[in-house]
Amino acid sequence: MEQNVEDYKMIFEKEGVYLHTNAKRSNQDTTIPGFIRIVERAGVPALEWSPLEDDGRNAPAVLYSKKDGEGGEEDTNFDPGYEPDWAVISTVKKDREHVPVKESGQWAFSLPLSELYSLRRARFSLGRNFLVLTSRGGHPLPPLHFHRGGTRELLRALQHYIILDQSPVDGRLFLAYPLDSGALSQSFDKLHLLDDGGSDLVSRFIHDPYATTFGGFSKVTNFFRAALRPPDSPAHSRSAQDPSLPSQPDDEPGFELITCGVELGPRPDVTRGRPLDNWEEFLDPEGRVKNPEKVRELVFRGGITPSLRKEVWKFLLGFYPWNSTTKEREDILRVKTDEYFRMKVQWKSVSEEQEMRNSLLRGYRSLIERDVSRTDRHNTFFSGNDNPGLTLLHDVLMTYCMYNFDLGYVQGMSDLLSPILFVTQNEVESFWCLTGFMELVHQNFEESQEAMKQQLLQLSVLLKALDPELCDFLDSQDSGSLCFCFRWLLIWFKREFSFEDILILWEVLWTRLPCDNFHLLIACAILQSQRGELIGSDHDFNTILKHINELTMKLDLLSTLRGAEAIYLQLVRCKDLPLKVQQVLGLYVPSSSDEESPDSQSSETQRLLAQSQAEAAASSSACGSSSP
Repeated sequence: MEQNVEDYKMIFEKEGVYLHTNAKRSNQDTTIPGFIRIVERAGVPALEWSPLEDDGRNAPAVLYSKKDGEGGEEDTNFDPGYEPDWAVISTVKKDREHVPVKESGQWAFSLPLSELYSLRRARFSLGRNFLVLTSRGGHPLPPLHFHRGGTRELLRALQHYIILDQSPVDGRLFLAYPLDSGALSQSFDKLHLLDDGGSDLVSRFIHDPYATTFGGFSKVTNFFRAALRPPDSPAHSRSAQDPSLPSQPDDEPGFELITCGVELGPRPDVTRGRPLDNWEEFLDPEGRVKNPEKVRELVFRGGITPSLRKEVWKFLLGFYPWNSTTKEREDILRVKTDEYFRMKVQWKSVSEEQEMRNSLLRGYRSLIERDVSRTDRHNTFFSGNDNPGLTLLHDVLMTYCMYNFDLGYVQGMSDLLSPILFVTQNEVESFWCLTGFMELVHQNFEESQEAMKQQLLQLSVLLKALDPELCDFLDSQDSGSLCFCFRWLLIWFKREFSFEDILILWEVLWTRLPCDNFHLLIACAILQSQRGELIGSDHDFNTILKHINELTMKLDLLSTLRGAEAIYLQLVRCKDLPLKVQQVLGLYVPSSSDEESPDSQSSETQRLLAQSQAEAAASSSACGSSSP
């Protein structure tokens, strides 16, 4: 049936949307490439999908439920097959292959938006979004998989015609309502989302439907509240255990945070400072560090002069307390030396015959020997055969297994120890500095990998707030999970920067300034520095992974640190920063006594950063005025 061109209007079109006729058993025969469109035919808006060979002007079969008991035409002979939400580590991406176009006219559909009942939105384990639509007849349509991204744009176009209201039962299910203020107010009253009713929210929909509608997709606490009200609003004081509020699936990693178009403001210019080069001026007559906060600030801004690292690192990593005297440190070293060698003797005294019956210790030794033989062998401290540095590396790691029986040894820990051993060149001191480092990152090495999954999610939250376009591109190339950043976060960029740069980067991160998750901002700075190469090239999952891996030893540390600090300052200066971003940065930490109070350490950090930045600017201005 031909459609009069004058009655046809294209509102939205996206290619690369694949219809999976049976997602659980998906293969080339049941994966059909096509277009998703929003069109108006004779003034009636509809959501349509058609295969590639269809130009979209011929109206496909209309699927909807007739009124007054009339028969509707709907195909239900498929299984939507919702995919698992997360498989960040073990999933292996297969090479893409061209999917041949099959005879698929039977699958083309057109659904009037007035007949859309619900939309379920989720994603594959490696970031590809898919939608399942359900008509008012109660039957879902075949899943639509967005291989090239575009779900956000589709939802943005849909909100001109309908309102999508999050279900109180399923956080990824959204119910469709006509763009009518009465129906919308009813839906919010039903969900008990606003104490004062829905009328004010309705006016906000009418005034700015995009920002208000997409608040519902941000998947932050208490639906629209966190997206539309600041954290100090009374709406945030209600307990998460309040039975009148629907439970929100905040912990589900398969759902995407959408940022409601928050304007972050300009990113400031940041200057780095000089390294800490005078340690004695910070010690009182008895050897106590007089101003630890100032020391951390100087280290954060410029690192440490190499000759002072051996001493200062022991404070940064908790081997020595900041308020300890010289005499107390001598006592600490003596006690810690005895403790270390008692643990070392435990594994050294195990005979070969005993070890044959101890599979756990035998496994640790095998892993350690294998990793030690290939850790930083280019460094003169570990190069060559029969190098005493290798023996120290091996012995400290074996002793750590005695110190932490539950964790033992996990691959990657040798990467954390080698720079510490290189700087201290002392077996006992390197061991206790390693234990301090592991206090910060031990969860990275736990078998469940929950901490790594959480950090990748937090990185995704930050990147979506900073660069939605880059996130859309990564989503479209099956890279939305950011799993290619796994190694970065696991061993704190150890293999991405040169050995000398890692010494600086780690001491900066050990200050815990300006926030505990500054390493995530480092990752954001690296990704944004590569956005032109990533978006501007014809990359897919495999080539993105290849490009990221090839950044090893090619990154400039100074510009990365400046970029990460600038990102932090840009975010904290945003008045409407989403709650989840605030939580990642440590700016909003609910407590039993004061759920709205920001973290005091972060506030102090901001003050120090602002002060040091002002000093740097003043210094730069003075230099400029004195130059010819």
